[in-house]
Amino acid sequence: MAQDESRLVAAETVTAGDAEAIAYLKEAIARGRHWYPALLGAIGLWASAREDFDGRAYVYLIDGEAFDWLLLAERLCGTVAEFIPENEKESLLFRGVPPIDLDGAVVRELIGDKKFGQYLNYFYGVTVEETLLLAVQAEIDKERHGLGLVNQSRAADEVYRRVYDMDKETLLKQFRQEKKHSQRSSTTIAEMKEFTYWLFKYRLKRCEKARIASDTKKALDYLKRQWRHKGASAILGGDLTPAVAD
Repeated sequence: MAQDESRLVAAETVTAGDAEAIAYLKEAIARGRHWYPALLGAIGLWASAREDFDGRAYVYLIDGEAFDWLLLAERLCGTVAEFIPENEKESLLFRGVPPIDLDGAVVRELIGDKKFGQYLNYFYGVTVEETLLLAVQAEIDKERHGLGLVNQSRAADEVYRRVYDMDKETLLKQFRQEKKHSQRSSTTIAEMKEFTYWLFKYRLKRCEKARIASDTKKALDYLKRQWRHKGASAILGGDLTPAVAD
């Protein structure tokens, strides 16, 4: 997916655009609008690609093109926490299940075309890529169980070798060299998301089209089963990902 220039900008403090988004969210809820579409409208107004807030670094836009909308949703929900039912907020932020189903066209209108495209980049580049690793892990676990093997110490490396033809440590080192990150012994959540998106593009560049299609289908099928288990049709909107529809 080609890099999409964005109006999102780096921020150390709350920018005018971000303040506008927060004010919009509060006012919309105060006027009686349901908090979820109000939240999406605020997301559409948000300007910062990253933010340092309350002692935490928030990276909303990965590699300039993949929009982590749930992270921004978490940040914005914190500004109106007293007006959002706790169970609905937890279902959205921790299970990815929105309180009401919205048509994809409505969602796109609320968050804007640009962020919608960046959301799809994140969906395929991070969510689906993470799910591919889980799906392959499940295959390996099933194989090992069938052989009576219980030691999982090498299973993680096997996942990465099957998907990327290389072990995780080598890939992570290559990613950090390319991105000029320090080679440390631990990773942050933000770095893991960036690494996953890098792996997605790595796979697209180096694998045959038939293999890419097969792996992506495997991940989408696995993700669809996860959604069914938690009673969701899709994140953000039921028709945003037609590839997983029945």
